[in-house]
Amino acid sequence: MTSADLALPAQDERTMPAVVLRDLDKRPLEHALAELHALVEQHGHVIVVCSQAASAAVTRRLYTLRALMESDRIAVFRPDLPPLGIAVLARQLRQLASCDLGPGVLASAGRLLTHYIHAGAVLGSVARLDRVPVGLTAHAKSWVPGSQFAVLAHPEPQFVRVGPGATLTGPRFGTWMLVAKGPSQTQAQADWVGTLSKAWNVLGLREAPLPAESPRWWGTGRMVEFCGHLADLSVLYQLVTSVRRGNCHWCGIDVIGDRCVFCSAAPPGHEPPAPRALEQRAPA
Repeated sequence: MTSADLALPAQDERTMPAVVLRDLDKRPLEHALAELHALVEQHGHVIVVCSQAASAAVTRRLYTLRALMESDRIAVFRPDLPPLGIAVLARQLRQLASCDLGPGVLASAGRLLTHYIHAGAVLGSVARLDRVPVGLTAHAKSWVPGSQFAVLAHPEPQFVRVGPGATLTGPRFGTWMLVAKGPSQTQAQADWVGTLSKAWNVLGLREAPLPAESPRWWGTGRMVEFCGHLADLSVLYQLVTSVRRGNCHWCGIDVIGDRCVFCSAAPPGHEPPAPRALEQRAPA
C-alpha cells in the first residue's frame, strides 16, 4: 500500500498484514529503493495497490522504482475504484495471500475481484465531482443548501438526489458493507446509507475511518463513503480458482485473464490465415 489509512484491519486470523510504502514522494530515492528491494528479496513478488487519487509524485516514484530495479516481480495495480474500494480490494488480496495461489494468479485476482465491488458515497455537493458523470442540472442543484446526492462510482455509475424512495441498484449477491464517515458528514447522510444497506440486504455493516484520499477523489469532505464487498475467504477463493488459468508467454508465470500484471504482456494475437489458404477452402 502507498498509504497507511488504506490498510484495513485484518478480516480474520489468516489475513496477511499489509506493508505500507510510506512517504514515497518525500523520502530519498535510495531509501525507497532499498525498502522495495528488500521486500522483493523477502517475498519473491510484490503487489503494490495504489489509489488513482494518489498524488502524481507518488505515482511517478512508484514507476521510477520499478524501472530502476528492472524487475518483473513487482506489480503496480491502480484500479479505477474510490479510496475505500481500494482499501477493501487490498484486504481481499491479503486474505487470499494465505492460500495456495501463485503470485501471478493473486495479482490477476485483483482485476477479477474489482467487478464484485460496489463503491459509492452520499455527498453534500457534486460541484467538484469529476470522476462520475453528473449533469449540469445536478451541479446547479448542489449549490442549494441541504442538498444531498447518492453516487455509485463502481461497477456502473449511478446518480440520484437523496429523497423519499431514492435508491441505488446494488449487487445481486450477498455482500457486507463497509462505511466511512467524513468529518463534516450529516446524520441524514449516515441514515441514508443505513437505509441503502437494508435495500441491498447486506449480510452485515462495519465502519472504518475515512481514507485521507477520499475527499480529493469525491471532490468534497461532506460525505459518507460506502462499499459493498465479498468478505468470506472461502467465497473469494472459490471465485478466483473457478477461472481458467493460463501461462504468461513472456515471463512464464501463471495468470488468470488476458494480461500479466507483472510484465504487462498480453497473449500473442492470432495471425489471419494466408490468402492462399482462404482460396483453398473456398467452394468450387
